[in-house]
Amino acid sequence: MTRTPLSGVACSIARATDLFGDAWTALIMRDVLVGVTRFDDLAEDLGISRKVLAARLARLVAEGVLVRERYQERPVREHYVATEKGRELYPVLLALMNWGDRWYAGESGPPVRLRHLGCGELTSAVCACATCGEPLTADDTLELPGPGGRTGPGTQVLGRLLKSRAHG
Repeated sequence: MTRTPLSGVACSIARATDLFGDAWTALIMRDVLVGVTRFDDLAEDLGISRKVLAARLARLVAEGVLVRERYQERPVREHYVATEKGRELYPVLLALMNWGDRWYAGESGPPVRLRHLGCGELTSAVCACATCGEPLTADDTLELPGPGGRTGPGTQVLGRLLKSRAHG
């Protein structure tokens, strides 16, 4: 089945999920950001076919999310390293992890814990307002049209809703 590309939709969530909406891509990025960076180790850890892994890695490299970096000369060996663009996916993964911990961890608890190296304490990620620091929720935010917004495929109803908020 062919996926409909979302790169042309005037929505940052649609554009991001066009690349990142595949579960394997999220798990590859999780592994790379945690330190599993070699192709064979990724294939073993994920249990993914080498063909699928190669395709996802090639796309992540083409999108500038990962780079291949040589770590050995003889024989030549490379591993995958997150670029700045790739490292900025970390908060997205932490948000998914928090949600998964809350709704799917079960009685045994979350499978991973985070220690903040700055203070040494166990922690969890919080999505907060960049201005006041208060947590952001769906109940206390309002989406407004941005300069790149437009009504079109993928935003037919949403575009009209946001436009109405700009005038209200």
